[in-house]
Amino acid sequence: MNENIINIEHISKVYTVGDVKVHALYDVSLRIDSTEYVAIMGPSGSGKSTLMNMLGCLDTPSGGKYDFKTRNVSLMTDNELAEIRNREIGFVFQTFNLLSRSNALHNVELPLIYAGVPSAERKERANQALISVGLGDRVHHKPNELSGGQRQRVAIARALVTNPAIILADEPTGNLDSKTGEEIMLLFHEINQKGNTIILVTHEEYIAQHAARVIRVRDGLVERDEAIVNRYIPGISKPESAVK
Repeated sequence: MNENIINIEHISKVYTVGDVKVHALYDVSLRIDSTEYVAIMGPSGSGKSTLMNMLGCLDTPSGGKYDFKTRNVSLMTDNELAEIRNREIGFVFQTFNLLSRSNALHNVELPLIYAGVPSAERKERANQALISVGLGDRVHHKPNELSGGQRQRVAIARALVTNPAIILADEPTGNLDSKTGEEIMLLFHEINQKGNTIILVTHEEYIAQHAARVIRVRDGLVERDEAIVNRYIPGISKPESAVK
């Protein structure tokens, strides 16, 4: 039986904008276990970005309970939340978020620098992470010397370098052409097959169908939670969904 990593019970999120209260999430409950590959999908304004921020410990709920590896996120200090974000969650963003003046190796080292890992170990782990995403020959290249797909691979290597419990990817193919996007999605599939939990946030149906499970969010609620019976793996299979 897989370990339960995320357990959310009846969470809500309310933002106050001036005198107006904006309800971003209403009574959302879900569970995500280790090694799962989950896509969170919804249109703009659906609440999926707020849910992503909750899952990534970038924000805390207004109501309800969020346990990350059995620990109540709402009771954590800012330092404890920062430690979880740095050690337990690897983030991958649509815009890559790489330092333009630093080479690939240094970009991947960054989370280890924040974690206080010694220099020699940092470089070795960063180099191995780059090799694992197919960029062993690009370690000294800066972002402007890399293609869009290669930049995203650097970002994925940076997410992997701390051996996190979860890879949280926000629209990871949004700035890529379709062929390069397919290569990145195949890489996510390979990472998941090695045992990493992946949570993918997207508004694109085609991208969501690469996951094994799709959570559809609309108007701040979980509209559907469905298993993908035969998920899409480039060149291997076609998707077929079945509502859980």
